[in-house]
Amino acid sequence: MGANASRDVDLSDSESECEETTDHESDSEESYDTPASQPSDRKRDYPKTPSSIDEIESRLKELKIKYNNNNSSTAPNVKNAVKLYLHVGGHTAKSKWLVSEKVISYSFVRGAPNGDAEDDDYEDEGGSDPNSCWLLRIGSKVRARVDENLQLKAFKEQRRMDFVANGVWAIRFFSAEEWDRFTKRYQDCLFENTYGYEANDANKLKVYGKDFIGWANPEVADDSVWEDADMKTPPTKTPRRRGNDLTEEFEEAAVNGGAIQSLALGALDNSFLVSDSGIQVVRNYSHGIQGKGMYVNFEEGKLSQRKGANATPRKALLMRAETNMLLMSPMNEAKPHSKGLHQLDIETGRIVSEWKFEKDGADISMRDITNDNKGAQMDPSGSTFLGLDDNRLCRWDMRDRRGMVQDIVNESTPVLNWTQGHQFSRGTNFQCFATTGDGSIVVGSLDGKIRLYSISSMRQAKTAFPGLGLPITHVDVTFDGKWILGTTDTYLVLICSLFTDKDGKTKTGFAGRMGNKISAPRLLKLNPVDSHMAGASKFRNAQFSWVRKHAQDILKNLCSDCLLAVHLSLRLFLRHKLQRADARNVVQVTEEGKQERHLVATVGKFSVIWNFQQVKDGSHHCYQNQIGLKSCYCYKIVLKDDSIVDSRFMHDKYAVSDSPEAPLVVATPMRVSSFSISSRRLEL
Repeated sequence: MGANASRDVDLSDSESECEETTDHESDSEESYDTPASQPSDRKRDYPKTPSSIDEIESRLKELKIKYNNNNSSTAPNVKNAVKLYLHVGGHTAKSKWLVSEKVISYSFVRGAPNGDAEDDDYEDEGGSDPNSCWLLRIGSKVRARVDENLQLKAFKEQRRMDFVANGVWAIRFFSAEEWDRFTKRYQDCLFENTYGYEANDANKLKVYGKDFIGWANPEVADDSVWEDADMKTPPTKTPRRRGNDLTEEFEEAAVNGGAIQSLALGALDNSFLVSDSGIQVVRNYSHGIQGKGMYVNFEEGKLSQRKGANATPRKALLMRAETNMLLMSPMNEAKPHSKGLHQLDIETGRIVSEWKFEKDGADISMRDITNDNKGAQMDPSGSTFLGLDDNRLCRWDMRDRRGMVQDIVNESTPVLNWTQGHQFSRGTNFQCFATTGDGSIVVGSLDGKIRLYSISSMRQAKTAFPGLGLPITHVDVTFDGKWILGTTDTYLVLICSLFTDKDGKTKTGFAGRMGNKISAPRLLKLNPVDSHMAGASKFRNAQFSWVRKHAQDILKNLCSDCLLAVHLSLRLFLRHKLQRADARNVVQVTEEGKQERHLVATVGKFSVIWNFQQVKDGSHHCYQNQIGLKSCYCYKIVLKDDSIVDSRFMHDKYAVSDSPEAPLVVATPMRVSSFSISSRRLEL
């Protein structure tokens, strides 16, 4: 299926449809359950001659001749009065805003956390139950907890707020002062519901810390570091739609009836679809992945099961110039942790070993694994990888302590060696991690914190960004370590790790403590209509597009000790002949100055794509309506008929000359599709 751009409809467009009539006509038309009166039922009223200027002014307002604009409304004599709209029609051609209530009152009240049941004990704003939370109530139409699930989107110039609460709603305020007052109250209630503290300067300092006070007050944050975008996109008032920006090139069906569980994209000849029955090998092309190659079945005995283990792999990690794959299966569906993994030799199609995680003679578990750095899967001699558990961060080695590869033929369950890392006492609640081009590590946590570790130590994070109230379920980082992308259930968090040290040098948060000159993050969200269409689905697996840097870019930031280590490693590397000619080609990094261009995430049946340069551009029109942290709503959506398993861009080497980006691969349980981007830059 094709791609759609995010789109907002100005309320003034729909108002003209419903309101360009006299008041007694529009009253019945805007009511949902009362049909409009027929002309024959109405008594005709002939206008009287006005007797004063005031009466003339009043009549002109009524006829909308002199005052034909949305700012002409006189504020009613009702406390917290707003005009309420309901969006109907979804993304169909008949979608529109209907006026639900011309004048209705809103309030922030305390109530039960689920926001469902009315409770007179909390009707005033001073509820005392510690288990209660702040709710937004709009007459009898809306009652919802104040949190990110409302997906509140502001339009300051229109004095309008859109949000989701069992439907898509919008409220319009009768004055700018009322809009400002609502905004301040909403932000205070959101802070208290999120962190459990009253919204004041002292508590914001307690939550964010003195170095991150710009996160609490983003209006005064220093955003100058965001302006290093390689290409600054000109601001546009409204998203532009171009039907040919994304073109579906290939579509492959899953073979053997197995449902696809994950993607393992290769930078060399092949990519891999991991299903619950086996692994399908597909061929990489400049317009996507295609072809039914070798299929490795998970037959009885191929994936030996520990007691209570689940045989279906949920994590696949390519290694050794993509000739081997590590497969990790959770112990059960409810828990992602695993006590070991299997090693697949892709060239022979055989599971050659089952590895066990062990430390100090005791079995331990891991919840995730990843490569040592972003290019490690192309290293033909790689034998190490990183592991993550709730309170552990470590490096595993498949060689024994004498420096020899273990004899996996004669050992039924060889033991991985813990070569580097740290086991934290408690409280870290690690969830996910990723690596940069030089091997620095970013880790996301259950409390929303994102920690940055240098290549020299896993014990102490160089930088720890505070949480925004939701767990980080997935994390990615650019090759150069300058930008970090965290996934939460309802939005994505984009963080710039650049800072200037006391000597005036620009560094990343992986290399040193960032101090107090830290820019506020930016959020990437769905607009309320798309969020409502996605239903209860959550954001998953947000990724940058896949590029590699020039070797000079990697080496110039390394210290002398690191450079010596690189030099010695290269000498050892050159003693061995590369196992594959393709690996030798891909190890050569791409042209100097290459930068990730897009971000992609999955939510339900949507694959959502943001233009990275546009997100970084501080003059982008989305940021002109800032409430709290700057949020970007301009994206493209690829809609599929089934829930999407994963969406990823192929390696940059597969970007052809007439395309700015490598193909996008979108996998559903039974099919995988490839989309190419046209030579025109993806307009959002």
